[in-house]
Amino acid sequence: MREGAVNEALRYALRSWAAHLPHGRVWLVGHRPRWAVGVEHIPTVQAGTKYKNTTAAVEAACQHPEVSQTFLLANDDMFVMHPLPDGMPVLHRGTVRTVETYYVARASGAYLRGMRETRDLLEQHAITNPLSYELHVPMPVDKLGMLAALDLGWHLDVLHKRTAYGNLAGLGGEEIRDVKILHRAPQGYGPASPFLSTMPDSFGMGHIGQFIRRAFPTPSPYERPGSR
Repeated sequence: MREGAVNEALRYALRSWAAHLPHGRVWLVGHRPRWAVGVEHIPTVQAGTKYKNTTAAVEAACQHPEVSQTFLLANDDMFVMHPLPDGMPVLHRGTVRTVETYYVARASGAYLRGMRETRDLLEQHAITNPLSYELHVPMPVDKLGMLAALDLGWHLDVLHKRTAYGNLAGLGGEEIRDVKILHRAPQGYGPASPFLSTMPDSFGMGHIGQFIRRAFPTPSPYERPGSR
């Protein structure tokens, strides 16, 4: 989790998981807000880029002896909006090459470079036309499989670790569009959306943040009573 004093997005993500996502213990890796209770905590040093920090966090979770062999990997701004009685499905975004085309038309920089380098790495290991698992939804993970993926891509500055793991583990899964809502305007989602994710601005100031807060008004067991 990112360093910060409050992290309201995490508060509501936990509410959504408590309500809709079957799970056991919750582990926060990185920063733990003061209001968070009933959770396990793995502190990490967040001194690198955001990509290096998140890779270190995933590695720490996979190496911790008390974290279950299989677990759900989720960011602090991933919301499950409807019940999942059968548990979290495996989801992907289509092929990396298709996703790459989307980003080439809109952006450049480290993220796109990491996408290409991760794709090339997988193709060098006989995985042709790999799938992208860089969705803003929880992802089922096996510790040993993820550690193998991190080891394979250790030399990349921006390893797309979900994609590396998903392809090396042969997860397959169902294709969906990404659920990240970038802007304040009320577009790109609706009451039927099973998963949502936000940016700090869209959660704090946008219609999507209001939508999520209205959906989960009741504190979860992971909040200290009366805390803000």
